[in-house]
Formats: sequence, C-alpha cells, structure tokens
Amino acid sequence: MKKYFVLFLAMGILFNSCNKDDDALTMKRGIKIESDDLIVQDFMWKTMNFWYFWQEDVADLADDKFPNTEVGIQAYNDFLAKEENPGDFFDKHLLHSDDRFSFYAEDYTELTQVLSGISKSNGLEFGLVLYDTDKVLGYVRYIIPNSDAATKDISRGELFTGVNGNILTLDNYIDLLFGDADTYTLNMATITNNEINPIDKEVSLTKIEGLSENPVFLSKTFEVNGEKIGYLVYNGFTNEFDEDLNNAFGDFKSAGITNLILDLRYNPGGSVNSARLLSSMISGDNTTDIFLRQRWNSRWQSEFSEDQLVDKFADKTTAGTDLNRLNLSKVYVLATNSSASSSELLINGLAPYIDVVHIGETTTGKNEFSITMVDDFDNNNIYHKSRENKINPKNKWAIQPLVGRNENADGFYDYTSGLVPDIELEEDLENLGVLGEQNEPLLARAIQEITGISSKRDFTVKTPATIMTSSKMFTPIKDNMFLDKPLNIDINMR
Repeated sequence: MKKYFVLFLAMGILFNSCNKDDDALTMKRGIKIESDDLIVQDFMWKTMNFWYFWQEDVADLADDKFPNTEVGIQAYNDFLAKEENPGDFFDKHLLHSDDRFSFYAEDYTELTQVLSGISKSNGLEFGLVLYDTDKVLGYVRYIIPNSDAATKDISRGELFTGVNGNILTLDNYIDLLFGDADTYTLNMATITNNEINPIDKEVSLTKIEGLSENPVFLSKTFEVNGEKIGYLVYNGFTNEFDEDLNNAFGDFKSAGITNLILDLRYNPGGSVNSARLLSSMISGDNTTDIFLRQRWNSRWQSEFSEDQLVDKFADKTTAGTDLNRLNLSKVYVLATNSSASSSELLINGLAPYIDVVHIGETTTGKNEFSITMVDDFDNNNIYHKSRENKINPKNKWAIQPLVGRNENADGFYDYTSGLVPDIELEEDLENLGVLGEQNEPLLARAIQEITGISSKRDFTVKTPATIMTSSKMFTPIKDNMFLDKPLNIDINMR
C-alpha cells in the first residue's frame, strides 16, 4: 500500500473533467490521425502543445500550426510521419534548444518504477571519465546494499577500463555497460605514476529486477573539537523513503547536533516534495515561509491560484508524521556537477533563509520540473496509478517533459549554468576515500570549515574525477525533478 500511496502523491496530478469551450487549446480541436502507426507521435505532439514550458517558443508546437481543416489535418499527419521512430520525432521536432532534460520512455511501467526507486540494476554506481582522447575510465562511487555488487569483491574507489576484455571507448561504452546484456565482467585498473594501467582482476556483475535503492545511504554523528556534527549521504530525492529520511533527522536531533553536512555529491534529483521536506528538516521552522514558487507557461500560469503555485516549508511528512526539524542557521552541502534538479532546488530554496556553504564543484544547472505523461487524454495525459486501465492499450510510451521552473522566495531561478561552490574541491581518482570516514577529502574539508581549525592536510587533487557521465544518467529518471503535489485544474484537453 505504501508504494501506491506515495506514487499518487508523486505523480497523481488529477484534473476535473469539464466541457468548457476553449478554441485556443489545439488539443480540444480533435485533430485526427490517419494511421495507428502515428499514435505515439500524436500523443507526444498534443501533450507537448498543451503542457510544454517552451510551447510558445517552438514553432511546430504553435496552437495555429495545424488548423482543423482538410489541409491542416493532412499537414498534421505528414508532420507526424516525418520520423518513423517516436523517440526521434520527440528529440528532433518537439524540443526547444534550451531544453537539456525532457525525455521519453518506451514503457511507462519501467519509468514509474524507477521514479519510486525500483530498477533493474547490479547495484554498482559509477562515474565515467574520458582520457587519452577517446578512452573511458570508470570509477566506483558507491554500491547499493542488497545488490549483486554488494556480494562481489569490488568497492568504492576502484577503477576499471574494460568490459568483457574490451577496452572502453567513446564508441563502445554505452553498449558494453548499458546495453541489453544483464551480465558483464569488468576489467579492473589502477593509476601508477600518472598512468592508467590494467591489473589482473575481473569482477562479474549481474543486473536483477526490482532492486530498490534507499537514498538515505549513510548517516553518522561526529564530535570534533567540541562540535557535534551530523553527516548524511543522500543519493536521490525518492519520496517512498521520506519517513526514513525523517528518522535519520530524528537521530540527529536526539544526538543534539549543532552542525549538519549534507552530502548530495551523487544526487541527481527527483521529488520536489522530498526536497521541500528535507529543507524543512534542516531549517524550516516557519511554515508560512515560501520554499519555492512555480512558473509555468503563459497558458497555465493564469489557471493556477497562488496557493497552487507556492510551496511553503512543512512541519509534517506526507504520511502525517511530525518532522524532526533542526532549525539550523547554517548547513554545509557537498555538491558536484553530478548534483542536479532537486539537489539544486534545496540549495536555492534554503538560500534566502540560512547560510548554505557549498563545498565541491559547480552543479549541473537544472531548475525546471516535469510531469510523467501517458496516453490518457481523459486525464489530460497525466499519469496516475489508479488510471492505468484507462491508458491507451495501443501506446505504452511515456514522456517526461519540462513543464515549469522553480524560483526561490527571492524570485531567483537563473542557475542553468550551475550553482558555483563557495569552496571548490574536486574528487580525486587517486584518493576518493571512504564515505563517512572523517579523512574522506570532501567531508574532511567540511569538518575543517566547521571547526575553524586549519590542519596541515593537503587538499591538492592529483587526478581530478572530471566526470563525463555516470551510471545514473542511463536510468529512465536520470536527473529529473518531478512535481509532487496534486493540482486541481478545471481544463480538459479535448
């Protein structure tokens, strides 16, 4: 029951059905398609025309692009038929040039499972770095508990340069690491005297169905030079685990911590509401304070009330549990260029109220949110678990388009180039350290900042982990930030 309840909150944006006449909305004009071969493209175009944040700026999505006339209908069908593959149609014809994050999935079931933290995975989370022009080096970031990788001889900081005896390159790494094969063997490597060299070690890994990752990866409490410090590694804003997150803060509260280090270095985002709750646990003692304000396209902005557009700090979880709020005036956030969307939302949302000390690298730069869309026109194509039997059985495709952006209480949203750190420090491939140990470089730097005691430690990075991409970017959710709260709108697509 818990999984379905949370999915309702995460993606169940229900709309009132009505018969309002609104000729401005192309989707109500009922333009028909000539062939079932165009069902997916038709669903994609009509949904993007209705919801897309940049709809007014994409000429092919204009409301008057295809009039409901014989000529207009033929032009519409010809346009849909430009690409046989719906994914190519979406990417080539429907996206704005500024859009780096809207995406599609061929099966909405897989997408919605990943949004709730369930995936097919071997449990190895890794980054990929480019070297020698076209060769690819992998490094282990962390291992998901209860996974296949957790049973194998492999750990954080280890390196690999090959798969199944093939050297990883720009041309083959996607097929070798993220292809159809459920099992592959990593060929391990090491760095010696600034050179990457293979070693005589292989690790075979197998993906399993239904692996659930709890994003509350690690929480610890330290006392250093009289300072009580809480440390939390949080690897994804997954609302199914909000109670676990709140419990971790309960432990911090019981321990009497006065400083918090929040580790979001590998967190690509997720639930907007989880970001609001986490921010509220850190500092949100006043539930009248605005955490974020939504900005939609001009069609939708006027349809929402002020209460619908604004999210304020919370005092309870979605399940009704009292939040364990620390009411801090400063927080130390470890964030890198793998930190995106809801991670950035947290930093930006807290900034008007407390001192957020960002240690690490410039973040990804994603301030827009999305909604899961499926072929369910009677519900304005919004995915809802309870309506799966209403989805067009001929079309299992889903799209995850950007439909709006989030601003903080000061109205700031312009961080598409990323949030710049206060203290810059890259991860070092030769010294990643162990997460949660006080000598791990990023954690050690945060502790130094808290205690104010400068040590003789050298934070020089020998071999920067300059990320090209990571394993998380090859999951359906990637660095998505999805809207969480129900919105009741008296508009129907038809």
